[in-house]
Amino acid sequence: MKKTTCAACDCELGHDAISVKLGGTTVEVCCEECAKALKEADTAATSGKKD
Repeated sequence: MKKTTCAACDCELGHDAISVKLGGTTVEVCCEECAKALKEADTAATSGKKD
C-alpha cells in the first residue's frame, strides 16, 4: 500500500486529509494549519505575476 504525505509538512496522511486546490492542482494536507500555510504561500507567489 502506498503511503501519502502532507504537501506542506511531509507528515503521513490519514483518513481525515484535507484537499486544497492551488492553481490548477489539488494537493492533500494533514490539517487546517497546513492548508492555510499553502494557500498563503500560493497567494504570495502568484500575486506578483503579470498575465
